[in-house]
Amino acid sequence: MALWLFCVFILLSATLILLLTLVGPLKNTQNSGTLRTVAFVQFAAAALLAAARLTGAA
Repeated sequence: MALWLFCVFILLSATLILLLTLVGPLKNTQNSGTLRTVAFVQFAAAALLAAARLTGAA
C-alpha cells in the first residue's frame, strides 16, 4: 500500500511541475526545459514502480 501512495505522490509532483512550466509562472524561465525533464523522469520512475508492483517484483 505504501508503494502505491508513493507512486501517486510522484505522479502528483510531476504533474505539478509540468503545469507550472507549461502554463504557469515558470514557463518563461531559462531552466523550464530542465524542470520538464525532471518531471518526465519522475513519470518514468512512477511507471517503473507501478510495473514492478504489478509484476510482483516489488
